[in-house]
Amino acid sequence: MPLLTDKVFLSPMAGISSLPFRMLNRGFGCGFCFLEMINCRSLSYSSRKTQEMMKTSKEDKPLGVQILGAKKEFILKALEKLQDYQMDILDFNAACPQKKITSRGEGAALLKTPKTLNKLLKLIVKNSDRPVTAKIRLGWNDFSHARDIALYAQDAGIHALFVHGRTKEQGYSGKVNYKAIRMIKKAVDIPIVGSGDILSAELAKRMLDETGCDAITVARGALGNPWIFKEIKEFLKTGKILKRPSIKDIAKTMKLHLDLGCDFYGERRGVVNFRKFFIWYTRYFKGTKPLRNKVTRINTMLETARLVDDFLLC
Repeated sequence: MPLLTDKVFLSPMAGISSLPFRMLNRGFGCGFCFLEMINCRSLSYSSRKTQEMMKTSKEDKPLGVQILGAKKEFILKALEKLQDYQMDILDFNAACPQKKITSRGEGAALLKTPKTLNKLLKLIVKNSDRPVTAKIRLGWNDFSHARDIALYAQDAGIHALFVHGRTKEQGYSGKVNYKAIRMIKKAVDIPIVGSGDILSAELAKRMLDETGCDAITVARGALGNPWIFKEIKEFLKTGKILKRPSIKDIAKTMKLHLDLGCDFYGERRGVVNFRKFFIWYTRYFKGTKPLRNKVTRINTMLETARLVDDFLLC
């Protein structure tokens, strides 16, 4: 798949991967981004929240859309809604471990019925004019069927497979199973994108080296850390570890992130949305706990910017 010439993707993260977040990370070297995961039912009904999640710009390229669903009628309706949307990849989620999703037979629940996953992917491939990919985990509670799940997905005609190296029951705890991802890579003929614990340049290289995967996708590693994309690319190219940003550079980026969010959401929502990012940006610095407590109670850009200035004094 030509788009895999960029080896580092930004994952779709619920409540995170909005247009401001994507554009901030693109400015620090991220090439390919995904929207937040889109529920096919919500997209079918053109919900206001879903329409906001899908806002993009001409600079927001290349771009992937990840859809979630299990009912054919809603998947087909969603594909119809996406027909004119400017995206480069259409990804199908069979990996989300959240109980409210798996209880509907969606996300990681499909790992228990690989034949059903195969049928849904065939439906999507047949009705999409964009390259189709899928996101899976290693299995429900063990990885004994991981190879079969991957082969069923490949059989549907998808262009690439994103593989998170944990089971559904692990959630985001425990260790990533590099050997299981490598087993999948050896079993299929399509590109494999490794996922899970890409928290540093060194861990990015480990994923590539130990699994043989074709690319990687960054999720939690980008929270409060847009520099990770430049760091990964430099380390893969030269083996050099870039110097971490200074507290002054971090504060400057925080204010840029705040501005982008308030421009997109409006001041009130932009400030509320930025609160969690403030915590992520400052989490590894001593003496910042009072600031993290305070940020949950402020409501204006000016107050938030002043709190960023206070962070500079830590």
